[in-house]
Amino acid sequence: MRIDEIISADGRPVFSFEFFPPKTEQGEANLRGALAELRELEPDFVSVTYGAGGSTREKTIDIVSHIKRDYGLETMAHFTCVGSTVDDLRGTLGRMRDAGIDNVLALRGDPPQGQQEWEQTEGGLAYSTELVALIAQEYEFAIGAACFPEVHVDAVDAESDLRFLGEKVAAGARFLITQLFFDNELYFDFVQRARRAGIEVPIIPGIMPITNFEQLKRMTGMCGASLPEPLLSELELRSEQPEAVTDFGVAYATLQCADLLRRGAPGIHFYTINRSPATRAILSALRVLRPWAQG
Repeated sequence: MRIDEIISADGRPVFSFEFFPPKTEQGEANLRGALAELRELEPDFVSVTYGAGGSTREKTIDIVSHIKRDYGLETMAHFTCVGSTVDDLRGTLGRMRDAGIDNVLALRGDPPQGQQEWEQTEGGLAYSTELVALIAQEYEFAIGAACFPEVHVDAVDAESDLRFLGEKVAAGARFLITQLFFDNELYFDFVQRARRAGIEVPIIPGIMPITNFEQLKRMTGMCGASLPEPLLSELELRSEQPEAVTDFGVAYATLQCADLLRRGAPGIHFYTINRSPATRAILSALRVLRPWAQG
């Protein structure tokens, strides 16, 4: 089923999980365990990333197909321009279509490992807008795109970033998923600016439960997401107590998600890091509390 149809089906919030293709046997086991446990929560859809530079392209298609076939979950494949000619992109899209995949998250993609600057492949595409347009013009996928409440790291400024986002929507993106953030006002301010700019598609907040302080610092450093000072202070107080970090991170994410849903967010996309306990606890609490019914 198309994700744009799932979002608009009955007005209730949608919940989704993001996974990445594992590179080791232990990683494979972690993913299988997370899928088995999170399936019980009946998510509306799950997504699977590409590795940097599209390095796990075929594995992504295999995992998405496996999740849909063997777990009965709706799926979305991430898809990037990196390291591919237009003919390569069409070939991969054809394999996705033939595998029964209905949903694609169209991204420019990160530079390959060891490469600092993003470079267009000869015969390929330079921007995610071009990728969205290619998919929309030639295929029947439901297309999602990324958006950035704190501005894309390569954008000149917030205005140009928002203008570029509008072009992606005009090219065929039917829903948006945000980069992770930890201050809800950033999300609501971004949505308000997007609506004023004429962007009307659903904007789903992406939330990463904090379970590892060092991992969090690496990820926010790479993507440019900020940490509110009170949150950072509390994490630093617990920096030598990993279990305390996880407990606090789950509590913070639960409150963050409840506030988002109470104030009208169309759902939550969880960045699971291929682990299930934190996401299971948060989503279970949200379904008990039903904050979207309290707005």
